[in-house]
Amino acid sequence: MSFKEILRRYFDLRADKVPEEETIANIRADASFRGAQLWVLIFAIFIASLGLNVNSTAVIIGAMLISPLMGPIVGMGLAVGINDLDLLRVSAKNFGVATIISVATATVYFLLSPYRELQSELLARTSPTLYDVLIAFFGGAAGIVAIATGGKGNIIPGVAIATALMPPLCTAGYGLATGQWVFFLGAIYLFFINTVFIAVATFLGVRLMQFKLHPELNHERAVRARRILIFMVVLTLVPAGFMTFSLVRKSLFEQRLANFTDTELSWPGTQILSRSTDRESRAISVAVIGREIEAAQIAAARERLANYGLADYQLNIVQGTQSDSLIHLLGELQHSKTDLSRTTLQQNMQIHSLEVALDDYQRLNRLAEQLRPELRALYPDISAISLARTTEVLTDTAITEAAKPLTMAVVSMAGGKRLDTEQMQRLAEWLEARVEADTLALVVR
Repeated sequence: MSFKEILRRYFDLRADKVPEEETIANIRADASFRGAQLWVLIFAIFIASLGLNVNSTAVIIGAMLISPLMGPIVGMGLAVGINDLDLLRVSAKNFGVATIISVATATVYFLLSPYRELQSELLARTSPTLYDVLIAFFGGAAGIVAIATGGKGNIIPGVAIATALMPPLCTAGYGLATGQWVFFLGAIYLFFINTVFIAVATFLGVRLMQFKLHPELNHERAVRARRILIFMVVLTLVPAGFMTFSLVRKSLFEQRLANFTDTELSWPGTQILSRSTDRESRAISVAVIGREIEAAQIAAARERLANYGLADYQLNIVQGTQSDSLIHLLGELQHSKTDLSRTTLQQNMQIHSLEVALDDYQRLNRLAEQLRPELRALYPDISAISLARTTEVLTDTAITEAAKPLTMAVVSMAGGKRLDTEQMQRLAEWLEARVEADTLALVVR
């Protein structure tokens, strides 16, 4: 067996294909947005918006699993791949409707939500890069292979999570609701990236698996659809590539700066407190505390900036009296932290005291309920009982005794009946033992 035959045996997708008619029918059904699917989409948008609002990754993942947005996107890719222009038109129409409804739903949510603080999950959907392109492409490729071979399993949910179609639409709604157009445009662009490259991966997948072309083929319209797809790919790649280049360049700069400060600014007896960079003025400012650094050491460090690709930057070292002020500031912060800890401790003690009092109050209520059947058996004429914790304060100013805790028991007699002195004494002693009270006052009504 030749190497080519071995590769074909292991990597041939056509061997596991389900009938093409079944795959196309399933995708065509998923591309439709009506009734239940539309409501599921709206509910998924609300769930994703809540997840972004409270910064919960688990809730956002749940919304992505619920969302049916993948259907029309895969439908567009399949339509271009098999030249089915009717399917392309239906998928594009449903995709547009789903997008508008999703953004409108998210906008309404964030307009009504009282909590609009910016969270990390929202920020993560505003600056797409080339990596998002790759994620969408490989996610879409896994999706079409799973659909075409009938091996959906955990693949489709995994694709839904990886490509993240819902969060960008919700972030776009947040941008509209709060008037932050940068967020809106960044999120819509990320959603556009995911859409285009899932469709591209679907298109390439059906061509590689040699799906049959649609019998009612209009060659000119099919060519125009493919050209539009190519144009969308290029339109998506250019800004994403630029953003990725900027991100990589910034990451490399930060790495060079970290290497420089860790290697060249590690002087004995000093500690780096902070560092900052002004890209416009080309200045690096490093605040240090501890032993004063000599001018010769600073000059030597400045000469070695070029060794780290930082030759066009000016190094500024903040130390001396400025450093002393930083130490003073740190002292003030530590003092504030101590005061905050003391206040927190006092509040915790107060909370504990209130919890103990509440538990005692609830204990007496529960105990009164438990005593009902016992009282009914021992004293059938008693119709009700209530227990409460109180404090006995002496009114005689000549006596200086402290206030004493007292448990009050109030019993009601049925039909105007009364208890004699002996019965009241026995009842009081029994209640004092059952309630476990140091002092109990019995009142009979």
